[in-house]
Amino acid sequence: MKTKKKYLKILTSARQWIEMLLKLRNLCNQLINFSTHQHQKPNRHQKFIQVSFLTILLICVVFGQVGFAQVPNVAALVEEGIKDYNTGNFFNAIKHWQEALNQSKNNPSSTAVVNEDLARAYQEVGENKAAIASLSAAIRDYGAVQNIQQVGRMQSELAQVYSNLGQPRKAIALLCGQLVEKSRISDNQPSQEIKCTPESAEQIATKYNDKRGKIAALGILGEAYRLIGSYDQAIKYLHAAQQVSPAYDFLVLNSLGNAYKSRAQLHELQANSAKQAGIFSKEKEFTNKSAADYNQAREYFQNSIKLARNRKQALAEMRGLLNLIQLGSSQTNETKVIDDETFNNAHDDALKLLKDLPDSATKVYGTIDLAYLQRHSQGTSPFTYCPTAMVLSDTEALNFLKSSVLTSNKLQDNRLQSYANGALGHFWECRKDSKQALKYTQAAIIAADKNLSAKDSLYLWEWQAGRILDEQEGKKEEAIASYQRAFDTLEDIRQDILTAERDVQFDFRDVVQPLYRTLARSRLDLLGVGAIADERRAKELSQVVNTIDALKLAELQNYFGNDCILSGLNPKQVGELLQDNSVAFKNTGFLSSIIFDNKTGILLQLPNQTTKFKWIEDSNQEGTNKIIHSDKLQKKIAEFRTGLIKGEVQVNYDTTTAAQLYDWIIRPFAEDIKPETVKTLVFIQDGFLRSVPMAALYDSQQQKYLIETYAVATTPSLRLTTPKVRDRSTQKALILGLTQQATIDGKSFDQLFSVPEEVDAVESIFPNHTDLIDDKFFPESFKQKLEKTTYPIVHIASHAQFGIIPEDTFIVTGKNQKLTISQLENSLGNLNSKLDSVELLALTACETAVGDDRSTLGLAGVALQVGVKSAIASLWSVNDQSTSELVKTFYTNYRDTGISIAEALQKAQIRMINAKNLPPSEGINIKYDNPVYWASMIAIGNWL
Repeated sequence: MKTKKKYLKILTSARQWIEMLLKLRNLCNQLINFSTHQHQKPNRHQKFIQVSFLTILLICVVFGQVGFAQVPNVAALVEEGIKDYNTGNFFNAIKHWQEALNQSKNNPSSTAVVNEDLARAYQEVGENKAAIASLSAAIRDYGAVQNIQQVGRMQSELAQVYSNLGQPRKAIALLCGQLVEKSRISDNQPSQEIKCTPESAEQIATKYNDKRGKIAALGILGEAYRLIGSYDQAIKYLHAAQQVSPAYDFLVLNSLGNAYKSRAQLHELQANSAKQAGIFSKEKEFTNKSAADYNQAREYFQNSIKLARNRKQALAEMRGLLNLIQLGSSQTNETKVIDDETFNNAHDDALKLLKDLPDSATKVYGTIDLAYLQRHSQGTSPFTYCPTAMVLSDTEALNFLKSSVLTSNKLQDNRLQSYANGALGHFWECRKDSKQALKYTQAAIIAADKNLSAKDSLYLWEWQAGRILDEQEGKKEEAIASYQRAFDTLEDIRQDILTAERDVQFDFRDVVQPLYRTLARSRLDLLGVGAIADERRAKELSQVVNTIDALKLAELQNYFGNDCILSGLNPKQVGELLQDNSVAFKNTGFLSSIIFDNKTGILLQLPNQTTKFKWIEDSNQEGTNKIIHSDKLQKKIAEFRTGLIKGEVQVNYDTTTAAQLYDWIIRPFAEDIKPETVKTLVFIQDGFLRSVPMAALYDSQQQKYLIETYAVATTPSLRLTTPKVRDRSTQKALILGLTQQATIDGKSFDQLFSVPEEVDAVESIFPNHTDLIDDKFFPESFKQKLEKTTYPIVHIASHAQFGIIPEDTFIVTGKNQKLTISQLENSLGNLNSKLDSVELLALTACETAVGDDRSTLGLAGVALQVGVKSAIASLWSVNDQSTSELVKTFYTNYRDTGISIAEALQKAQIRMINAKNLPPSEGINIKYDNPVYWASMIAIGNWL
């Protein structure tokens, strides 16, 4: 009896403790990690620096588990886990809590708590997949016991993990339930009311008046929108978080600083794009917007630092200081946001604060940031080049990097250990100490590869190891193996890297592109050293083709900023496609280019034949070949293109440059592409070569243009092209045209006098047509027509501009409006089924930014982006009746199902070349033999 009373007394006491501790736990959980858990990919300046309510989080872990006292064995396991967690022994904590979980399987109120804390421990050791599983289980268990408020909090924590992994769209789905697409918002629109679904984290926090939970949801939501490039939305949500409660303003202010900085960088790009397009009023507007946003970012960072300092939040203060410093180091000569005194003071404050910081991720990454800090950085990642003017001396930087390794080892965090060792390895790489460099780089690789805990930095260290090995005698093949592993890893995570912060688009050129080119070049260089068996040579060239193809896919994905462009990607590699489609590809040759710093290569692929490769060379006076420097080639390309565009004023076109380029690019493969066996050449171009109208290259020996011998087409990648002959005997066409002068964003577009004749020509060939001309042609009318009727052919006779960013890619419509690439995609989006898809999109009055390879990338990718199979587009606009002449002949040929699309265009172009030899009854102007009138038109995508 005494035993029973004693037990009841203990149990009552335990319940009182549980009630009190659950209240404490609720308080703790209100302080869930907010947007300062900001994950920066390792190719950015700011690496994984995380500032959270760390101390409170630990208290939550301790108090959250005492409620297990009534189950002695489970309670003991939980207690051991708490002790391990508090001392930084996260793996032991996980072990104890997993065992506790196994013993509490039928008690969701218990398993919810354990899963919650397991998730935090998993995050500490970089096991994000396990963290996701634990948080998902916690959400399920809290839902089972009707603790809906806690469900919302766990959704916010889960959203943070997804955001950390570079999956912000998943984070947004959890936090708000719906994604506001960027195309639906703009700077000019008023702030929209936040509308989230009832089951989302934000709405749960609102329903339960959970202020700090709502701050967390809105803050992480703002960060997620920033990561997908929707900066206006990000700023809106962060300002909303600021209105909920001022208690954690220093966290919100820090995130706002990041959002305004990102938008400032976007405005800089827009200013550059406007400048290149000659829209100087827009250039000034965007320059002013950029400056205003940079200043706003500086103010937010400074205010965040001040508030965090006043509230003795050292980790948050350090985060703000590092953000302010990086803002100062990334500024250009045009945008000096922070003066030297402010920069130096922030740097000194960070150095002082660093000494007293507790061992943490913030301390490790902050130490590395300060070690590599430059007043004026040269790129977005200090690990892709050797910094030449670091603020700290070599000795100071080395000591900082060594201390970061020691701290990461204490914390037993694989991700931290990987980054710290990799950073130290890079230091020695830049000092040419290959032994030390390789030692620390390999340690970084091992840590990153452990449980795949840091896959998003693994490629950096594999790449780094490749560079180190490349500098050593006889290590070329080991270097290539490292480059290949880096490439394979990057291919796995490329989508997340390239679609995040896509408007700024520096990561790709600074990190992804150089790695792909380095791997391709290393393999090609290896082929030039010593005797290599034909089988090995074929394998190496196959790998080069795959690398180049991956590079071009990555460029498209980065340019458009989403993975829609890759939705139709064939999983097979190029070599397999050539083999599988040998019948469809019969009589077709594929020429792929790859541009390096000092030379350019061309690969030729033919179905069921080994790949051929040659560097672009020129014969000197001694009769020997000399590799042409890429700069010289680029200048010659620009000369060629300029000569073509200006050819309108010439009576007879000078073919000298066209002949020289033919000798460099085509003639080396003459024996492999004899006209008897090869009828069509498909070009898969790189960089500045995309702007070359290959049809106009001139064979001086045969005195023929290339197009007179071969049908010519282009595609960004064979893996994005579906080669298939389609029935073209009966077609319905939607014809859109603009004849009037138009003004878009302050830029004037000339009247297109020949468009009425072009429209008449297309209408005569396709009696079953609908036309929208001038004021009848605008974005909404275009969309409405497509919603009502399916048109296999969409012909647009209007100015089309392709800028260096997608926002500057648009078609000019009536009423001084523009149809953006996003609107075009949305309008055609409903027609992407096999039965209803648009077969051919024609754009006949394009303008591309000469000399910028990104604009011509937009031209080549636009058809794929909007989901059409084939496109006909011009590389420059010809305001002449010649366009209607060419279009009319092309469509007439196109209706002939016996020839391919490329051949239909070829025949139309040859007809113009022969203008002087045609009888007067043909009614064709004899000047149309000049390539200015026919060479700009190219076939893109499916050429069959």
